[in-house]
Amino acid sequence: MKVKDMTQIPVIDLQAAFSGAPGALDAAADELQFACENIGFLYIKGHGVDEGIVDSTFAAAKVFHDQPLEQKLKILVNENMQGYMPIHGSTTRSSKLAGASKPNENEAFFLQREIPPTHPKFGSPQRTANVWPDGLPGFKEAVLTYYKAMDGLIARLLPLYARALDMPVDFFANAFQESMSTLRLTHYPKMEYAEGSFGVAPHTDSSFITLLAQNKIAGLQLMSQGGEWINAPAIDGTFVVNTGDMLNRWSNGRFLSTPHRAYNLSNTERYAIPYFCHPDPDFAMKCIPSCTSEQNPPKFPTQTSLEYIEWHKSRNYHHVNKELKEVA
Repeated sequence: MKVKDMTQIPVIDLQAAFSGAPGALDAAADELQFACENIGFLYIKGHGVDEGIVDSTFAAAKVFHDQPLEQKLKILVNENMQGYMPIHGSTTRSSKLAGASKPNENEAFFLQREIPPTHPKFGSPQRTANVWPDGLPGFKEAVLTYYKAMDGLIARLLPLYARALDMPVDFFANAFQESMSTLRLTHYPKMEYAEGSFGVAPHTDSSFITLLAQNKIAGLQLMSQGGEWINAPAIDGTFVVNTGDMLNRWSNGRFLSTPHRAYNLSNTERYAIPYFCHPDPDFAMKCIPSCTSEQNPPKFPTQTSLEYIEWHKSRNYHHVNKELKEVA
């Protein structure tokens, strides 16, 4: 059933669609279309991801961030966004909603697809080796297992997104052969926020879509189309899924990339493990045919995902942006 209240985030059950039940894929695509055109966020259940894998990844995030700072700084984040970013390592500047916000109150570990040195594009942007911490047995295996599970979930979701955009089920297949997706293990410390401070300031994601596994501690808020901040409660066994800027641009603005922000308002530490799905680095995102017409010409230039992500990094991360380095 389609949601009528635009201040509510819909929950879509994908079990029937993923199991191949007759008519279920198009029915789920209709629900997805409504959510993406009117809200920009949704929950999914029946997604097929083992909860044990999710739990192990949250545990790995805690183990990593529990290390002494000097240990984490040994793998300081590089310009390809791999490694450890300390607290205050980013300032949200790609969104006007952030205003004059202060550096974000979180620390994070970033990893991308594991690329072997024998890969023909090894060493090119977004095709470099991940950096890994020493002395954390099982950490690498746990987070790569989760990354692989997210890859699998994306593969199951792409036909739904294609149908939701009135395209053939295989429309996105060629764009995600070796996506340059990023997994981020984020720690929000227990704290009181000063004016203008956020866990993550209001922003839109750079991604095609973002998958956020649920933990017990909520902290995500999104902006309704009426300009109201809405809490996204933690619903066991689900993922929050939101459209990012790449899909918004690719769909000619049809699918909303909705501003959101994060706090830790609990009395304990908070962790998040968002997976940011980006198309293959060199894939050119030309306006989707169903999203343009003579009366509605393309609003955005054709652009590769690498071109967009490089711009986004340069705006938000101190170690990439020279201006931000100077004021940090």
